Amino acid sequence: MGDAFFFFIKDMLIVRPPVKSSLVLRISVVAFVMVCGVFMCSIGLKQISSFTKAGFVDIRVVERPCEVPNVESWERPYVHFPKPTTFSRAECSCNPVRYFVIASTQRSGSGWFETLLNSHMNVSSNGEIFSVKPRRSNMSTIVDTLDRIYNLDWLTSASKNECTAAVGLKWMLNQGLMQNHEAIVDYFSTKGVSMIFLFRRNLLRRRISILANAYDQSAKPLDGKHKSHVHSPDEAKILASYKPSINTTLLIPELQQADNMVKQALEYFNTTRHIILYYEDIIKNHTVLNDVQDFLRIPRMGLKSRQVKIHKGPLREQVENWGDIQKFRLEMCKNRHVLRNQRLGQPRLFLYFFELYPNWSQSSVQSH
Repeated sequence: MGDAFFFFIKDMLIVRPPVKSSLVLRISVVAFVMVCGVFMCSIGLKQISSFTKAGFVDIRVVERPCEVPNVESWERPYVHFPKPTTFSRAECSCNPVRYFVIASTQRSGSGWFETLLNSHMNVSSNGEIFSVKPRRSNMSTIVDTLDRIYNLDWLTSASKNECTAAVGLKWMLNQGLMQNHEAIVDYFSTKGVSMIFLFRRNLLRRRISILANAYDQSAKPLDGKHKSHVHSPDEAKILASYKPSINTTLLIPELQQADNMVKQALEYFNTTRHIILYYEDIIKNHTVLNDVQDFLRIPRMGLKSRQVKIHKGPLREQVENWGDIQKFRLEMCKNRHVLRNQRLGQPRLFLYFFELYPNWSQSSVQSH
């Protein structure tokens, strides 16, 4: 009996190891299930995250575009909705913007004209940007600069930011505009840029202004500072007190060169949408400014400038050697019929030179 019990206990001891193995197996199964659960959860989270990101992308893609205003089909390429990177246009994001450039020559009233435009609450004309040579060193830098300006990312004191309706710059013909005219015409056509040509009919007055400005650059009579434009009558009087001496031998070639540049510019850019203005017309009739505002498709406003005109009065009061100019004019008047017939190798400038001043006859010369 005792032996039987001993063997029974022994058998029980022999059977226990399988029970321990079963416990380990269960723990292993539970651990495996937990690992699988964590793995499946991580996959699920990744899918949810991907779905969320995709949702955001879809929202951006289906963002409602700005509606082009009711304009004729030819005008649509000139209507833009820039999205600047330096600020948000906020509630004005769908206000259309027109791109423009003021093409002009030095001492033709372009600075004064630009201040008039900038007095409009919806116009930003950013000045003579390409007077800095590196900006016009090649076509690539020119395009980069223009892109920043027309995307409203060129910030100056003239910037109207959010509610700008017309943005542009002043560009002199001798600042890379003529040298790169073909590529620039393509850019203007692609980007929908309108051109405002501003020139001066009286090339002799322009020449006097150039000489006087060159003197001011060196002499600096206004507190040792050079000023191309002034804002007070006293400053204007000081600058106007200088009377340049004109070389009559070089006068016609210089005027001819200026006239040719204007003609060539109009020829180069005749395919662009443009308007041609003259300084004298704006001075005499301010309604010309309404034509400019209509051209830019902006609301009409009374445009003002703080600049004061420097050279006023008759030409004889602005030139040191007026006697030489009188003799030169008299000689030209005597040979006017020859000039009409032969032109002496010169284009229309000789005729234009006198048609501009119909009172420049022999009698008027002698009466001075």
